[in-house]
Amino acid sequence: MSQVIQITSTSTSTVQYSNGYEQDEYMMQEEEWDRDLLLDPAWEKQQRKTFTAWCNSHLRKAGTQIENIEEDFRNGLKLMLLLEVISGERLPKPDRGKMRFHKIANVNKALDFITSKGVKLVSIGAEEIVDGNVKMTLGMIWTIILRFAIQDISVEETSAKEGLLLWCQRKTAPYRNVNVQNFHVSWKDGLAFSALIHRHRPDLLDFHSLKDDPLGNLNLALEIAEKHLDIPKMLDAEDIVNTPKPDERAIMTYVSCFYHAFAGAEQAETAANRICKVLGVNQENEKLMEEYEKLASELLEWIRRTTPWLENRTPEKTMAAMQAKLEDFRDYRRLHKPPKVQEKCQLEINFNTLQTKLRISNRPAFMPSEGKMVSDIASAWQGLEQAEKGYEEWLLNEIRRLERLDHLAEKFRQKAITHETWAQGKEQILSQKDYESATLTEVRALLRKHEAFESDLAAHQDRVEQIAAIAQELNELDYHAVAAVNERCQKICDLWDQLGTLTQKRREALERTEKLLETIDQLFLEFAKRAAPFNNWMEGAMEDLQDMFIVHSIEEIQNLISAHEQFKSTLPEADGERQAILGIHSEVQKISQSYGLKTSLSNPYSTISPEEVLAKWDKVKQLVPQRDSSLQEELARQHANERLRRQFASQANLIGPWIQTRMEEIGRSAVEMNGTLEDQMTQLKQYEHVIVNYKPNIDHLEGDHQLIQESLIFDNKHTNYTMEHIRVGWELLLTTIARTINEIETQILTRDAKGISQEQMNEFRSSFNHFDRKKKGGMETDEFRACLISMGYDLGEVEFARIMSLVDPNGTGVVSFQSFIDFMTRETGDSDTAEQVVASFRILAGDKPYILAEELRRELPVDQAEYCISRMPAYRGPGAVPGALDYTSFSTALYGESDL
Repeated sequence: MSQVIQITSTSTSTVQYSNGYEQDEYMMQEEEWDRDLLLDPAWEKQQRKTFTAWCNSHLRKAGTQIENIEEDFRNGLKLMLLLEVISGERLPKPDRGKMRFHKIANVNKALDFITSKGVKLVSIGAEEIVDGNVKMTLGMIWTIILRFAIQDISVEETSAKEGLLLWCQRKTAPYRNVNVQNFHVSWKDGLAFSALIHRHRPDLLDFHSLKDDPLGNLNLALEIAEKHLDIPKMLDAEDIVNTPKPDERAIMTYVSCFYHAFAGAEQAETAANRICKVLGVNQENEKLMEEYEKLASELLEWIRRTTPWLENRTPEKTMAAMQAKLEDFRDYRRLHKPPKVQEKCQLEINFNTLQTKLRISNRPAFMPSEGKMVSDIASAWQGLEQAEKGYEEWLLNEIRRLERLDHLAEKFRQKAITHETWAQGKEQILSQKDYESATLTEVRALLRKHEAFESDLAAHQDRVEQIAAIAQELNELDYHAVAAVNERCQKICDLWDQLGTLTQKRREALERTEKLLETIDQLFLEFAKRAAPFNNWMEGAMEDLQDMFIVHSIEEIQNLISAHEQFKSTLPEADGERQAILGIHSEVQKISQSYGLKTSLSNPYSTISPEEVLAKWDKVKQLVPQRDSSLQEELARQHANERLRRQFASQANLIGPWIQTRMEEIGRSAVEMNGTLEDQMTQLKQYEHVIVNYKPNIDHLEGDHQLIQESLIFDNKHTNYTMEHIRVGWELLLTTIARTINEIETQILTRDAKGISQEQMNEFRSSFNHFDRKKKGGMETDEFRACLISMGYDLGEVEFARIMSLVDPNGTGVVSFQSFIDFMTRETGDSDTAEQVVASFRILAGDKPYILAEELRRELPVDQAEYCISRMPAYRGPGAVPGALDYTSFSTALYGESDL
């Protein structure tokens, strides 16, 4: 890599690469180094010693060395020799003259060589080196160290200084009291150097025996490195201990020697890291699979328990019991179901995320246990929704039915009481034989009285028929106490038949006796004939005025009010009839007084007295205003119900279109390409935030809906939206925004894992949208073929069938956008393969076809080593030893290429 190193005479330094990228971090480090170098001579001393030792470690290979770094490089000869040793290349022949221009020429040859290796030196010339400028000389040597000793260091995804620091952190991580965070104070106690030596050569140093002695620890580590690792003693232990902040470049230079000394062990570490990474991915995927299985089982179990409850249509016998069922259903919709909707949505998101991770890591697709596929859960959920759909309607119908039954039962009871009261004692009266000892007048009176009774009996025929009709309707509506109703109705009918028979027999007897009796009191007879129907009319009027009523609209109650007004208009005529009947009784009294009659003034033909007529008439006049009041109260209640209808409709007519608009916005965002995936994610998150903040409006509408149900309002002409429509739309909106966000997250994950640029993602989306002509979010087979041909694919039937098996493994005939992206990036992506993992295991095994448990435990972390040991089959090939494990079969099984 071509570099540019600029070292100026001020305190600034800039490191650039040939592609124009500027490393601000290096600039800040160089500025700090220059300022500290001017202010702290201790750092210059440390760098002199370290850089001199580093140069001598290479110059001694050529049989020479330097004593004074700014003096010995002035003629350029040893500088050129140093570059030849560390690069292994020949530099141009040096000038042997001792003149200044000879020295400058040699130094320029060295600087030109450095430039040819990708490092461009700015604001530094041969004159500064030839003049013995200490600062420029140290800077130049640091540039050489960076280029040839540090720049090529690479650990995981970091390089140079960061890579060297990460390497130190990885190697010293298991050691207590060692925390490498930088290249200055982290090394003052000597423990970090000792840990590096002990990690790679535990036979040279007993780390656990070290004491809290920074100077002793440093001297021990430096001596061991010089004696056994061929690393020169570049640092002075006392300088490091006594300096508050040791020189970073001196420490980095010395630590890089450890890195290169132990470079042979790095290959095994890289292999172990690769295995750790692969196993970590596998363990994480297994954990996600177990979580999916657990969540799917719990959700299916909840659906299995809930569905029979919703399918149960066994009616209750009372309104209170049915109201309790309705309240349980409301709790289910408000409290129990919403969390399960979230669980179902989260389960689908987890499943899609897991499948994406498996595809990215070249793992086989996850197949849940039988009956726990996403489609199985969707099918079970659909069954739950189907059972739920009719349950609320059934509850409301049952409540209406029970309300109707209660009304009919009360009406039956009132009519039965009225009839039974009227019929009470009639059988005994009709069974009497009082006419056998009566006078002619008395017999005639009895006959007329009997005729009046027959008229009364005929008037009650309608009531008996109404009682029978109500009982029949209660039977048809399956009233819970229908047995008692039938028994009471049967008794009334039997008594009615008996009264008819007795009435006929008594009339025949009176007619036989009539020939013997001739005196009839016409006035009493007329009174009886007119009083009986009038009395029956008053009883009917009182019954109607006290009759219960149920209405569900303003029109119905207004009809009842109109009927009541019509009834009141007949009262003057009825009052005239009352006065006429009472006038008959007055005439009887007048005749009796005029002719001095001694007979009793009681009416022998009727049991109805004038007082009873007056009392019942007063009762009718009393009930009329009470009926007015109850009708007006019901009218006010219906007006209140109408206000509830309008209040609900005004909210529903706003919320319904709002939900539809949000659905359309989300649909457009999934098709249009507005900005980066992160921009789209931000927009979707904003949509999600708006939707979540809109939830109080739904709750408020739920409250209005509950008031409507509590008021037993069953229709609403002011809106086409029902609460069920709003609930379904709201749940669909929440599910759609969550799924759309998950799709964008999946695209981001795929983009980052495959190294796709935003421009490529936009191109993929543009191509996909162009050929998705039906705008359903997926290309059909012919559309996908046309898309491939447009991108330059030469497709035969066999090749196209192979591609379709990759993008549509289930054979649905539709290619989703995610499958399209996976196909476009699969062959160009850089991902782990089974062969790479096998090669990594072979490095750890020392090129053996098998690996031992102790080798795994030595090179891998404890949990991942045990993971491999527990899953690797025994090796049974040539040269097998006891405890040998087959890492080849294990590695291919990770990628679905074989079965363990």
